[in-house]
Amino acid sequence: MFCGVPLGAPHVFIKIFGEVIAVSESISEKIASFWLDEKKRSIVFQLLVICIVGLFAWYLISNTVQNLHRQHIATGFGFLKKPASFEIGESLIPYSSSDTYAKALLVGALNTVKVSFVGIIITVILGTFIGIARLSSNWLISRLAAIYIEVMQDIPVLLQLFFWYAIFYETLPGPRQAICPVDGVYICNRGFIFPIPKYHPAYGYAFLAFIVACVAVYILRKWAKRRQDLTGKTFPVFRVSLALILGLPLIVWFAYGAPIVMDIPRIQGFNFVGGTSFTPEFMALLLGLVLYTAAFVAEIVRAGIQSVSKGQWEAALAMGLTHSQVLRLVVLPQALRVIVPPLTSQMLNLTKNSSLAVAIGYPDFVSVANTTINQTGQSIEGIALIMLVYLIFSLSTSAFMNWYNKKVKLVER
Repeated sequence: MFCGVPLGAPHVFIKIFGEVIAVSESISEKIASFWLDEKKRSIVFQLLVICIVGLFAWYLISNTVQNLHRQHIATGFGFLKKPASFEIGESLIPYSSSDTYAKALLVGALNTVKVSFVGIIITVILGTFIGIARLSSNWLISRLAAIYIEVMQDIPVLLQLFFWYAIFYETLPGPRQAICPVDGVYICNRGFIFPIPKYHPAYGYAFLAFIVACVAVYILRKWAKRRQDLTGKTFPVFRVSLALILGLPLIVWFAYGAPIVMDIPRIQGFNFVGGTSFTPEFMALLLGLVLYTAAFVAEIVRAGIQSVSKGQWEAALAMGLTHSQVLRLVVLPQALRVIVPPLTSQMLNLTKNSSLAVAIGYPDFVSVANTTINQTGQSIEGIALIMLVYLIFSLSTSAFMNWYNKKVKLVER
């Protein structure tokens, strides 16, 4: 012992110091190996981003809530249960000003679904036709399709809505001077008025029969495909499916007496009563959205068809197929894998562009929500509802198109 310190102490200190260095080197190696792992490093970055976004969102929400309380502004969605106290020009369900804001917003959402659903169907059909015409060997047809595409793509959709709205209101006559191309059908500045069948339980049962027929057709297609895979024998799926979809509802309709009583519109005062109608606002919005979006769909279809190699055309024609059969049975099925993804984007664009309906007075969801915001003063909740509704529309459309894309994609070896 020297000065109270054991003579072996330096060796102990050296040993402990060496162990500490070894442990630190092991920790450094583990940290380095963890950081060099791309997957683990990406998880760390994602967690950091989530924390930063969460803190920022917490700051915004807390600051907004404090400001609203300081100014004594009501928050929450309790206003949805209060009477709306305003009328809506057109509705798919019964509605009056005494109904709640929740029902008024539901009416607006259904109006948006109506114009979007009908618009998407017409747009796909019209865009496909124009896209095929753009590739026609007939010079006139090809040039006309090209001119349509260029003109419609270059004019903003809002201007097109204003144009068609002005056409319907400025050029069409009033109700008393309405154009009547067929008895019971009228065209005027109040819209397109036409007769509909009067309510009868037979129509409800026929619709249920139609749903049952669609389910039966789906099962039949599955069975026919499995049968063909096992035996090689084909089954006339199209003809049998058509017979089921048309025949079963007709049989049910006849079984309930085949009612054919129509609710025919007639002029009364300064407007029509009876039947149903498409308002000028709806027709202008539908026409503007369809003509504008169909120009982009036509280019998508043209690009999809041109993506199929020329050898596919030549081989199919050499087998004796006609040009229409080649296009329908050979080219379009292969082109769909190129067409469907950008086509989904155009469907979403049409749905979102329908929010421009407020400019021409069509009561879509945005228009009804704006009125609700003006009356209640709860703009944050109203904007949040608009964002949520359009998010649901977009995700639903994307989910359906993704499912369809998987169904039609080519399975390669």
